[in-house]
Amino acid sequence: MSRLYNGSMGTPHSLATRSIPTILLATSLWAGSALAQENPPPPATAGNGSQSIPPPAPSMVAQADAESPAETIKRCWQSLTDNVQDAKHTEIRSQALNALSGLGWNSRADGLIAAAMKDPNLDVRTAAILAAGKTKSHSLIEPVKKLLDDPEPQVVFAAATTLWKQFADRSGEDILAAIAAGDRKANPSLIHGAEHDISRTLHSPSALEKIGLVTGAELALGPFGFSVSAVEYARKNGGDSARIQAIDLLAEDKTEGVRDQMKSALDDKDPGVRAAALKVLGNFHRSQDSKAIATLLDDPKLPVRLAAAAAYIDCLSGSAKTGTSHR
Repeated sequence: MSRLYNGSMGTPHSLATRSIPTILLATSLWAGSALAQENPPPPATAGNGSQSIPPPAPSMVAQADAESPAETIKRCWQSLTDNVQDAKHTEIRSQALNALSGLGWNSRADGLIAAAMKDPNLDVRTAAILAAGKTKSHSLIEPVKKLLDDPEPQVVFAAATTLWKQFADRSGEDILAAIAAGDRKANPSLIHGAEHDISRTLHSPSALEKIGLVTGAELALGPFGFSVSAVEYARKNGGDSARIQAIDLLAEDKTEGVRDQMKSALDDKDPGVRAAALKVLGNFHRSQDSKAIATLLDDPKLPVRLAAAAAYIDCLSGSAKTGTSHR
């Protein structure tokens, strides 16, 4: 997957075609801002992983102003690493994994994601699988394959679907066939001689409920992570999935208009929008955007701070590779 920014912005689109995503984002961003201002998210209770965690002290923004970019990148990596290895908060680990997935083919991020696939918590393993799919990094295919034999149906389903959709790998085809067959008692072991033990509770109500949560999280949660507690976090903290989806679609169109829209969205009332915009802006790999990104290293919402850390790394590391530092 190419992550390079094309300074010429490729083949010109027609005005009508290019205006559609811009109108979509403008409508969703500005219409949503008024609603967010009228209905601020209620404070979450502590201890359930959905709390708004105070930003670290001293201020990372103040430190970023006093440090070299390399020193700030080091600090951002430390923040991502500490949070993805947080032993007490499942939700924090899931959010950190999601932030790491925005770095694409990055060996350090891949190592942290692969390690999380061995976590004893099933939500963390699920989040790690889905993060691996977002990176599309081939080095993560084998760790995902190993989870086709996980004891938890939720994890098995996430591994099978990620391999199929993100890596065009059919190693979990037998599992998908068993789920698709439902009560028809399929014999998926005949498919390519598969040897996976799919006789476990793939069709029980609880297993199907978990599978449904994985599917919904993968489609809708965006910057809030993937675990069950992330659903509650997004509900309490804004998380306008329609606006986030619009931003994700616009990420494919690296025009100056989209870049300007993302910079404007950094002060949006919805933390999900801020986090999504950060990821897109970092992908432009423009070093002059690093200061705008750094302002959110102190955001009151943890997913936004993590997204800012990853975007800052992506912004400067990518610009160094592509030579777009002064564009």
